[in-house]
Amino acid sequence: MASILRLAKSYPFTFGMVYSGLKTCGCDLLVQKVIEKREEIDWRRNSAFAAFGLFYLGGVQYAIYVPIFGRLFPNAASFAAKPVVEKLKDAPGIRSLFSQLFLDQCVHHPLLYFPLFYIIKDVVTNDAPDPIKAVNRFIKNSREDMIALWKIWVPSTFLNFAFMPMHLRIPWVATTSLAWTCILSAMRGGSDKVPNVDEIIGPHPDSSSMELMLRSVLPPPQLDPERAHVLITMHGPDRPGMVAAASRSVFECGGNLTTGKMIKLGGEFAVMMHVDCPPEKVGEMRESLHARQGEGALAGCDIQTRQVLSLTDEKQVPASMYTAHVRLTGPDQPGLLMKLTEMLASHGLNIDHIQTEQHVVPSKSTGKPRMFSCSGIVSSEKEPDMIALNAAIVQLRKDLKVSCVLERT
Repeated sequence: MASILRLAKSYPFTFGMVYSGLKTCGCDLLVQKVIEKREEIDWRRNSAFAAFGLFYLGGVQYAIYVPIFGRLFPNAASFAAKPVVEKLKDAPGIRSLFSQLFLDQCVHHPLLYFPLFYIIKDVVTNDAPDPIKAVNRFIKNSREDMIALWKIWVPSTFLNFAFMPMHLRIPWVATTSLAWTCILSAMRGGSDKVPNVDEIIGPHPDSSSMELMLRSVLPPPQLDPERAHVLITMHGPDRPGMVAAASRSVFECGGNLTTGKMIKLGGEFAVMMHVDCPPEKVGEMRESLHARQGEGALAGCDIQTRQVLSLTDEKQVPASMYTAHVRLTGPDQPGLLMKLTEMLASHGLNIDHIQTEQHVVPSKSTGKPRMFSCSGIVSSEKEPDMIALNAAIVQLRKDLKVSCVLERT
């Protein structure tokens, strides 16, 4: 240990770069193999972390913490070397300590550290990198990223600036970031590249392939407070023209379809639609739909209509502080939706919109395996504990052998 400390003191810049690069590379490998249980290492992702650790954590941060902070706060080194009793008597030194802490956590990290991390990851992992999109991705994730960062780094940085000599600042940062890099890798390590369908499916479809293919999800409808909102459900013998007939009743009464689900189930056809219309037309639309039950394509259908919401009521829907897309894909098995939604509910997340599908995917090796996909939007009136939530998602992936992704909107 003494020889390592001498090496760090003699060659602080080189030691910091090499140590940071190896540490960051190793942490991502640990996450991929132990936490995510990957059979094959994503070396492009790993090289992104290694490059970020080598050049930024070891190089750029050395310049910030040692020469730059050393000039901005010339008494920082002497303050760090003082005993605790003397530190408590040094008011200028304490002010300098908290100034360094503020500049590092509230200026350096949001304006330089995270934008460069997202850019380097984008350059290394994507064939057509776009730095602007990478920075915009950080802006979207900034609240979640900064809260996770501060939980680890505010106490660590306080100790670093209060007690560490200048040449050990980067090794201290690199050691602390053993835990932080694992969290960052689990939260933001995956590639944002979306290949085309031929690249995704291949001969061996799996949950990750399906998750990429089904990545997009439509948001729930934006409800117009000036219109009435009606839920229409119907089912009956499958025949051509069922949707057209129901849609005409909606159209003729000034209605508009905002979202719907229509599916053939054996010889039956089922429909669920949300429509909005002028409030005075609700009764007319209901009568038109029920009149069509006994004729043409809708003969024999069971049709139910219900006015589900009036936004002109005094009661207001609470604003959501947190919203996110959730996607789960994997081999079809009983209980997938139950376990996903139980996990979301346990972290205070409410489902705004969700849809599920069962897919039969051709495969040369396994015939036609059944895959399950679920995508939707969740929200919460308060910020969830993202470290605990991400840990729960990782455990769900491990237990169910599925791909599960939560992305803040």
